[in-house]
Amino acid sequence: MPHHDHPPWVREERRRLGARIRERRMRQNLTQEELAHRAGVSRDTVQRIEYATNNPRLTDLLRVARALETKLADLLEERLAGPGSGPSAGDSAE
Repeated sequence: MPHHDHPPWVREERRRLGARIRERRMRQNLTQEELAHRAGVSRDTVQRIEYATNNPRLTDLLRVARALETKLADLLEERLAGPGSGPSAGDSAE
């Protein structure tokens, strides 16, 4: 499979991107099927992107970002909500 052809940091970034897309989709109360319909891709494509099981096509990522009413650049940089997504440990105020 193609996963072994990439260094670990590439696989990790792909996982993070998928998690960001999944989080954004869920915040909008969309199913994978609904997001796929909006994006003009298959549900399998959405699932593969969210769970980083393949190398997504740029076109598919752009379509998904638009369907989520955001820019792909924002999804690439966005932090996940929840624990650890706030200020870095050195910046926290008590």
